[in-house]
Amino acid sequence: MKQKHLIILPLLLISCILSAQTGAIKIARLKYNGGGDWYANKTSLPNLIQFCKQELKINLNPEEDVVEVGSPDIFNYPFVHLTGHGNIIFSNSEAQNLRNYLIGGGFLHADDNYGLNTFFRREMKKVFPELDFVEIPYSHKIYHQKFDFNSGLPKVHEHDGKPAQGFGLFYEGRLVCFYSYECDLGNGWEDKEIYNDPESVRLKALQMGANLIQYCFVE
Repeated sequence: MKQKHLIILPLLLISCILSAQTGAIKIARLKYNGGGDWYANKTSLPNLIQFCKQELKINLNPEEDVVEVGSPDIFNYPFVHLTGHGNIIFSNSEAQNLRNYLIGGGFLHADDNYGLNTFFRREMKKVFPELDFVEIPYSHKIYHQKFDFNSGLPKVHEHDGKPAQGFGLFYEGRLVCFYSYECDLGNGWEDKEIYNDPESVRLKALQMGANLIQYCFVE
């Protein structure tokens, strides 16, 4: 228990110090090894940040940062986003660092951009070998922040035609990782001209993304 408090305190202090110095909170994209395109959906996070600033009145830095899985800098960010299409590999030290971050109050959103599922689940077992992903019920608070999603995640792109699902890892009762599968939220956050999705689809994706950000900060 003491170790947990020692991890939480620096995370909260660093976040408060950075916010005080810059006047804005930063969120980050997670860079990982293995060959997968961690850099996919280049316009997604800036668009989501702008939407959250408008709709939630949260003072977020307009640009995302990039942070490596094994870097101590990950503790600077209350919200970290992971996406891609391919392979992911966490070393043992990277897995431990990510575990410490999540146990210490951090939040990871992983978005399957198609083809990520097998690799992401495998690597998260290194992070939390004692935990399994569970499907999050539609009644959970993450679906009922500013925007209500009574049927769970919106479906942005078809992929294999499966329904969109939201999975989570819960550590000591707290949701530390939200995994959006067969949904492709990040594509919905992209600039409109990239995929030409209907505006109604983009709006639902941005609203669900805003729920993730708001949940991270208020829960």
